[in-house]
Amino acid sequence: MPRAEGHYTLAPNVHLTVLDSGKPGPTALIQAGIHGDEVAGVHALQELLEESFRPDHGRLLIVPVMNVPAYRVRQRKTDDGQDLNRSFPGDHHSKAREQRLAAVFMDLVRDESPALVATLHESKKRYDPNVNPSFGQTLVYGVRPMPPLVGQVVDQMNAELTDDSEHWATQHYPVATSSTEVIVDAFGCIGICVETWMGFDEPRRIRMQRRIVELLLEGLGVQNAR
Repeated sequence: MPRAEGHYTLAPNVHLTVLDSGKPGPTALIQAGIHGDEVAGVHALQELLEESFRPDHGRLLIVPVMNVPAYRVRQRKTDDGQDLNRSFPGDHHSKAREQRLAAVFMDLVRDESPALVATLHESKKRYDPNVNPSFGQTLVYGVRPMPPLVGQVVDQMNAELTDDSEHWATQHYPVATSSTEVIVDAFGCIGICVETWMGFDEPRRIRMQRRIVELLLEGLGVQNAR
């Protein structure tokens, strides 16, 4: 059953905020910090919450920091832990914290039935179609055909460019055990990974992450165009 508006704890120190517009519309679920060294998405979501961001239609669910121990040490994963984004669909009974958290997140998606699940990532490699893998400045999707929302957001980001070095691209790159891939396969929603390039300074990356979140919500119909 969908949660009422409010603040929840999914796991120790893993917080979920549910925002409900009170108007009919889809549900969007945005999360960041699944890798602890990818900080721009975390800060972008925290800023939106601090500024009392509201959906105009439907509901918005935000998990600013999925992997708190890894984020605390600013590492992809903790030294004694697993890569959380390679742990889905997870296992409630596993000894590994990441496996248990992945299972809890899958339960959340099952209960909330979001139309969109987006995860905010960062990459040390600027995207080059001739270099595999490389992700920076891409919206990554794992199914074909590409969800139209992916192309719409990339086109809008490129239309707003003030610096060509920020150019965005779409990228089809399925990862069988990633959060979005498993969720899309299980529930049929739109799944998108946002990848900013770490070669840009942090405030610039935060700004891009925020704008992409806004455009995703506008395209889905959760937020009115600003």
